[in-house]
Amino acid sequence: MKVVSFNLFRTLGLESNKEVDLAYVKPEAYEANPDRFFSLLSSADWVLFPEYWQLNSLLYGCECQIFPSPATYRIGHDKIEMSRVAQLLFPINTPQTWICKNTPEQADRIWNELSTPFVAKLPKASQGVGVWLIEDYVQWKQYVSIADSLYVQEQLPIEKDLRIVLVGGEVVASYWRHQSDRSFHTNVSRGGTVDYKNIPDSAIEFVLTWAKTLGINHAGFDIAMVGDRPYFFEFNRLFGTQGIPGGGKTITDAIFKYLLDNGEDHRPLSPNSSGRKWLKIAS
Repeated sequence: MKVVSFNLFRTLGLESNKEVDLAYVKPEAYEANPDRFFSLLSSADWVLFPEYWQLNSLLYGCECQIFPSPATYRIGHDKIEMSRVAQLLFPINTPQTWICKNTPEQADRIWNELSTPFVAKLPKASQGVGVWLIEDYVQWKQYVSIADSLYVQEQLPIEKDLRIVLVGGEVVASYWRHQSDRSFHTNVSRGGTVDYKNIPDSAIEFVLTWAKTLGINHAGFDIAMVGDRPYFFEFNRLFGTQGIPGGGKTITDAIFKYLLDNGEDHRPLSPNSSGRKWLKIAS
């Protein structure tokens, strides 16, 4: 199996597997001289962890089969996009969410309609960065001053949430994240603590349904439980491994299994290989 990886850290360990012929390419090298790598990428069975800006050229130029999936990249690139999908497909499992342009009129409308506290977010952030609990008008004005779009959610009555890690079509790890003593964040990187006991089956099934419905195959899902109902917060395409038993090796092993099980070509387009070769020769 010929594999090209653009992320050494995320695929560390694959090179030791005898069934994998792995080549590592730095994204900046690809950007500087893409023609040099055209044959390598076009002939690969899998291309792993490209940067987001590479997607169109890899999918439609080289017709690569990429991992994580295109849906994982496109939906996971922006929290607002995730929330819009969640609101459409899983409305009863989505916190009440307000998304609008950042204008004085819209900022005033949201402030007048919502009861504090509520949660305000930036659409592209991780590890709890870019997420604030808004408790007063001063905090709201501070958020409005830095946000391109207003992205606000109700605060759910919780003191912990779930991180559910999915690779391929399987959940490989799940655990509670309790709020830290110094903030309302549950992120392990922000002081949240981990608990592996009593993971609700309904949360696991919800994540599997989310992933199967949308074609997500590498994500750390953040899920809240209010009573027996799971609520979707977001998923991270590139997630930390601090709370995962076995750490990165657990993830790498699951990736390898997925690549083997899904090795049959399912690229996004039917290749017009003769035309593609002619273009390269003519250039």
